[in-house]
Amino acid sequence: MSQSVYNIAVKTIDAQHINLEHYQGKVLLIVNVASKCGLTPQYQGLEQLYQEKNTQGLEILAFPSNDFLQQEPGSDAEIAEFCNLEYNVHFPLFSKITVVGPDKHPLYQTLISAIPQREGEGPWWDDLVEYGLSPNNPPEVLWNFEKFLINKKGEVVARFAPDITADDPRLLAKIDELLAE
Repeated sequence: MSQSVYNIAVKTIDAQHINLEHYQGKVLLIVNVASKCGLTPQYQGLEQLYQEKNTQGLEILAFPSNDFLQQEPGSDAEIAEFCNLEYNVHFPLFSKITVVGPDKHPLYQTLISAIPQREGEGPWWDDLVEYGLSPNNPPEVLWNFEKFLINKKGEVVARFAPDITADDPRLLAKIDELLAE
C-alpha cells in the first residue's frame, strides 16, 4: 500500500494554499506541464479528457515546471493566461514547482518513490538523446508531461512516460478502472 498524497500541501496558480485532500474521493491525473515544450499540445488532449471524465470523478492537476530546458519560464499569471488563451484549460493549474533533483517538491518526492518506473517508455527517450540531451533515468521524471494516476484513496497507482498522450488506450483503461472502483 503506497503513501497517500492527501497530506501534501500545494499552491494553486492563483496562490491559494490547499492540501490534496481537497480532491479526496476523486481519481487524480497529476501532470508536470510546460508552455514552450514540443509536448505542449498535449494540453488539448488533457482538456478533452477532463471534459469527458470530470463528471465521472476524474480531476487533472497540472503542475508547471521549468526543470527541462527552461520550457516554462513564465510567472504563474503568465502560465494561467497562456493555458486559458491557447488551450481553454478548465482543469486545475498549480503554482510552478520543481519536479526533479534535490529541491523537488514533496509531491514529486512522493510520486516517484511510490512508482519509480514509468510505463510506456517509447521513442521520446531516443528523441531526447538524438537531440543531444541526457534524459533522466528512473526514478526521476523524464521530461514535461509525465503522468501519475492516483486512486480514490489518494494512493499512487500508475505512472506514464511523457509521450503517453491523454487518449492513449493504456492510460484510458487505467483511468476507467479507477473510476469504476
